[in-house]
Amino acid sequence: MTNNTVSLPFGPDAPWLAPLAGYSDLPFRTLCRRYGAACSETEMVSAKGLVFGGYGTERLLGTTSEDTPLVVQLFGAEPEIFERAMPILLERGFTHFDLNCGCSVRKVNKSGSGSALMTRPELLLRIVGVMLRAAGPGNVGVKMRLGFTPEDENFLDLGRRLEDLGAGWLALHPRTGKQLFGGTARWRAVGELARAVGIPVLASGDLFRAEDAARCLAESGAAGVMFARGALTDPMIFQRLKDILAGREPSARTAAGLAEAALTHIRLCRELDGTPRGFRAIRAFLPRYAKGFTGIRALRQALLTCHNWVELEAMAGSITHLAEDLAAPESLDLEPLELTQDY
Repeated sequence: MTNNTVSLPFGPDAPWLAPLAGYSDLPFRTLCRRYGAACSETEMVSAKGLVFGGYGTERLLGTTSEDTPLVVQLFGAEPEIFERAMPILLERGFTHFDLNCGCSVRKVNKSGSGSALMTRPELLLRIVGVMLRAAGPGNVGVKMRLGFTPEDENFLDLGRRLEDLGAGWLALHPRTGKQLFGGTARWRAVGELARAVGIPVLASGDLFRAEDAARCLAESGAAGVMFARGALTDPMIFQRLKDILAGREPSARTAAGLAEAALTHIRLCRELDGTPRGFRAIRAFLPRYAKGFTGIRALRQALLTCHNWVELEAMAGSITHLAEDLAAPESLDLEPLELTQDY
């Protein structure tokens, strides 16, 4: 079941879950929706893998009626492959798509995909053109960086050309491809792009807390935000942002609240996946919930002793025994994301 003709939500109080390779699978998307995510994107899907039946592609496209609206994010560097991939997705009922021009991981860039596409703007535009001809104007977005290096920042020119081509929205992670996750996200650049185009621009990058997102919206004037690492540590970040924007005091990030989220996540994984792969994935994920709390090392070690779903659910409750005092934001140590799949 797919998103059919549901329109996409844009607005400060309509935060999105970013496409996160190895993380934004169906269980996690469902969890984030229950905590206020207005829209989600799939993990990035290889257009070539889709056409030739690559390992794991089918799982990446798994969805349910609750998983809506949904955007399928594709990556690749060959227009002719996209011409073959798009009909497959449309036939399955998917209607909204995103081209990944932001991934800066070496093995993706080596194929000419991800942020490396920004070094070949004509090719990037050709691929988006193929997607738009298949899906229709407004149904394709692009997630991109400032450029591949500081010397060739071309996001403004590309943004204007993508709008002219018929793109429906843009998402900007305001770093260069070469920066990976280093330095600081330039939120002002998001504002530059938002003023340069007439289509919605979503801000991404360094949105670790709901307060960060509210500040980014105020500084940039973006149409909305797209949470990535912040959602991995705190899936309730979506509702917290909505509370702030509505003038309400957001609920505190507590061990008890995160334990509840972790338990829900485990049960969703068991229900929607239930495979040994799914079990290993959620077991590795759980320590992220405890970022900033004392006792995380003990929790990580204890999780390794869990060998079935029942033991894992019981262990999730131990998060409530962690200290209630959060560390300062600077010490949360939110490491850069790494691909957990062989794309």
